[in-house]
Amino acid sequence: MLAGLKLLGALGLLIFGMRMMSDALQKMAGPQLRHILARMTTNRLTGMLTGAFVTCAVQSSSATTVMTVSFVSAGLLTLAQAISVIMGANIGTTLTAWIMSLGYNVDLTNFVFPAFFIGMVLIYRKQHRFVGDFLFGIAFMFLSLVMLSTTGKEMDLEHNKAVVDFFSSFDTGSYSTIIAFLAIGTVITCIVQSSAAVMAITILLCSTGVLPIYLGIALVMGENIGTTATANLAALGANTQARRAALAHLLFNVFGVIWVLCVFYPFVNFVCGLVGYDPEAPSKDSVALLPVVLATFHTCFNVTNTAILIGLIPQMERVVCKLLPEKEEPTQEEFKLYYIQANLMQTPEISVLQAQKETAHFALRVQRMFGMVRELMEAKDDELFEQIYKKVEYQEDYTDRMEMEIARYLEQVSDDHLSDITKMKVRQMMREIGELESIGDACYNLARTLNRRHESGRSFTPKLNEQMEALMALTDKALTQMNSVMSGHSRNHDIRETYRIENEINQMRQQLKADNSRAVNDHEYDYAIGTMFTDMVNECEKLGDYVVNVVQARFGK
Repeated sequence: MLAGLKLLGALGLLIFGMRMMSDALQKMAGPQLRHILARMTTNRLTGMLTGAFVTCAVQSSSATTVMTVSFVSAGLLTLAQAISVIMGANIGTTLTAWIMSLGYNVDLTNFVFPAFFIGMVLIYRKQHRFVGDFLFGIAFMFLSLVMLSTTGKEMDLEHNKAVVDFFSSFDTGSYSTIIAFLAIGTVITCIVQSSAAVMAITILLCSTGVLPIYLGIALVMGENIGTTATANLAALGANTQARRAALAHLLFNVFGVIWVLCVFYPFVNFVCGLVGYDPEAPSKDSVALLPVVLATFHTCFNVTNTAILIGLIPQMERVVCKLLPEKEEPTQEEFKLYYIQANLMQTPEISVLQAQKETAHFALRVQRMFGMVRELMEAKDDELFEQIYKKVEYQEDYTDRMEMEIARYLEQVSDDHLSDITKMKVRQMMREIGELESIGDACYNLARTLNRRHESGRSFTPKLNEQMEALMALTDKALTQMNSVMSGHSRNHDIRETYRIENEINQMRQQLKADNSRAVNDHEYDYAIGTMFTDMVNECEKLGDYVVNVVQARFGK
């Protein structure tokens, strides 16, 4: 009973240590980790190598895969790029098995306690707290491996007749037995959401000699399928492209398991031969090689599977697109955020990226809303005017909701530990969404003025229409420049262009107000029309000011 509790405690410590190490590394890397995934995926090979590198760094294929699915959801990676990264993640995760096999053959206690001490010092220094968290995570992981190894020896399973008889009762030469253990490995991994924990149990059982290597490898194959559950669960509430990326991960591992099953015994014997272990006639001295056999199989399996499928990424893309077709667009637009997916919140860095994409989408939406106002300006038919005006009213409510939802999401992100750069980005986006919502209000105010004019039965003179169209065209140019800045990197743009357009809007406003005052005095049109025209001119000028505020926030000014 006590040994069982020690075993569960060691597994819990292993999962906690790996999670702590992974989170710390992602926070240390910050935006750089996102840039690595975003930029180093120019082709299949670089995408695969990037996935392997990132997974080796964060020690979690699930973290890399969920990150990748998030990037696909945010439109930062294409589906083909994501598939290559996921293939690399499967290779990178093999490092975990090698670390575990090392823990069963090398005394890691000499490293654990110095790591705890150094980590504590760094955490208290605060500026290096993430490095300290990383060292703590490694120390916890290694300590758990030492505990698992010690507990395995204390349990003395190789001399426990009931346990030995139980595993001996299975026919290792039967495919039904192999498939049964494969299913067990899959189910357990899905339940505990950690292939590392199941790998640790498998290595423990094999290293004591009670679990035959064929059954241990069947469990490892099941772990490869079970580990895909994390990304697929995370993608359930995401968009179609994200769910396709998660499905591609599942298909990749299922395909690998199928072809290995077809050549199971020859392939396992080949791997055992590489290590120098004879599965047909195991000796007591060779039992120590079993953790190495499992790690070697895990590596050979994933490397070979990637080598087979990396040239078939376009075909995999077509398969997942056929299995998950795009949903038909509803006739009436429903409120939803396109890039922020709550289920995919893995780390603050990824969440900030999603919020940035959503804010850029917000900026495009308010420009489309301004385009509706320009259509309303030209609408002559009463029915058409009503249709467009209702659209503008709906968009005004939509932009209000977008501001609140993005702000709520950013508040959730800011509750976590953030790097200074990320904190600054969150503050910038809070400013941006507030100003974007003000642009939406300005568009609605313009539409209300036009509706007031429409209800009065009056109309602008041809000259007023021409002047207002010129001002609106200039305002739309400011919005276009804003969206260009929002959708790219600020360093690639010059803020002076925004200032120049704003100065033109201000000068035009002054000229139009002066002309309007003179025209009303000369009785070219009545005071009511002049007032409505002035209201629209002032609203366009305000809108231009909001645009400048958004761009300044984007530039961090």
